[in-house]
Amino acid sequence: MYLILLPILFPILAGFCLLAYRKDPGRKLLTITTGICLVITGALVVVALMGTKQGLTLFHLTKKLPIYFNIDKISVIFSLLTVIVFLCAGFFSFVYMKHEQKEKRYYGYYLMAFGVLNALCFAGNLITFYLFFELLTLSSFPLVLHTGSKEAVMAGLKYLFYSLCGAYASLFGIYFLYHNCETLTFTAGGVLQISPASREGSFFLLIAFVMILGFGVKAGMFPMHAWLPTAHPAAPAPASAVLSAVIVKAGVLALIRVIYFIFGTGFLQGSWVQTAWLTLTLVTIFMGSMLAYREPVLKKRLAYSTVSQLYYILFGLAVMNEEAFTGSLLHVLAHGFIKSTLFLTAGAIIYTTGKTRVDELRGIGKKMPFTMWCYTIVSLGLIGIPPTGGFVSKWYLAMGGLTGDIGIFRYLGAAVLLVSALLTAGYLLPLTIQGFFPGADYDDTACRKQEPARLMTIPILCLTILSVLVGLFPNIITNYLTDFVSTLL
Repeated sequence: MYLILLPILFPILAGFCLLAYRKDPGRKLLTITTGICLVITGALVVVALMGTKQGLTLFHLTKKLPIYFNIDKISVIFSLLTVIVFLCAGFFSFVYMKHEQKEKRYYGYYLMAFGVLNALCFAGNLITFYLFFELLTLSSFPLVLHTGSKEAVMAGLKYLFYSLCGAYASLFGIYFLYHNCETLTFTAGGVLQISPASREGSFFLLIAFVMILGFGVKAGMFPMHAWLPTAHPAAPAPASAVLSAVIVKAGVLALIRVIYFIFGTGFLQGSWVQTAWLTLTLVTIFMGSMLAYREPVLKKRLAYSTVSQLYYILFGLAVMNEEAFTGSLLHVLAHGFIKSTLFLTAGAIIYTTGKTRVDELRGIGKKMPFTMWCYTIVSLGLIGIPPTGGFVSKWYLAMGGLTGDIGIFRYLGAAVLLVSALLTAGYLLPLTIQGFFPGADYDDTACRKQEPARLMTIPILCLTILSVLVGLFPNIITNYLTDFVSTLL
């Protein structure tokens, strides 16, 4: 029963010990120690997923508010994604962070964020989830401002301000739910026993919308998206990878828990809240893609892309049928593997060449062919080209939207997804085309291979393979989720 605590406490304590240790342990010892801690934490997560059969109440804040942990199929999806991305980005950083200062601080907060994310995945009720949701902001905030530059500090403060404002809006909703629900334990189908047609129901529809906006800040929902394209370029590349692939998905996980496990889809379907939510998701998808298409800086382009792609996931959640929800969970995995690969390849390019703008990378495919092939494969996945995971997840999302009872959004959703896919091709593939086919006037006689070290290329390769495997064997995931999804709806 207490196995569920180990992957939470171990990395948090390990990170705290690194931060508290005053002496310089030496770079080799620091990276070895951090690598061992990452591997042990990953193993502890797997042991907890396999060995935990019942929930654990740690203690009570009040009689009605226990700190409670439990593992369900949503926990499994998000925790496995967290482990894979943190391990790959962590080992990548052992080379990348050579040119950064204060590595001990970076790895300390990195480990702590890992443990907090595990707690978020395993949270069994809304108050436990909220506490670790706030802790995630505080533990990941130092990763954003790590370089200490003016740009990084302002980006970190912006991230902190937006995240805390969103969390406080959500806390407002939790207060009213606490007084009107018998329990805040996550329960498939929801726990709110109020009719949306009643006077109280109208008020709780407003509360639901406020919580969607509040938790949506972490996921970069328009118009609260501005922190995300500011924070990503300022953070070190491996931090950007976990920020984009995992940490922002805390907002996605929050909305799944609130909508499907607290309010229940029956309360929101057909309401103005669903209409407003669908509108915001489609606006964010299109806006993120358009801004990415116009952005010349590579990491910032990928950050705007994250804004867009996250709302593919939230569009599926807002449709509220089985196909769309399944597509959302598939896209959680596919996008996580793809976007972490893209940020790591961007980091490898910056580390090797020092160049950050797309127009400076002409001929990069001649110098870094392996890195650019991985970039190209996952880019095709983000566009939605088979047989990648991005194709399968977007197929489910499109089919779910077309068959959903959402009025005109059935057609608007399909149209926006198609336009966004074309824009995605427009902002990702030019780097591949210019990288491998720089033109007849490009002098490649002096080109020499500049691939980064294996500790950088192996994580990139592993994530690329995983992004394809999700597309080749999606039935493993969909069969695992089928019965569980039906109980939620």
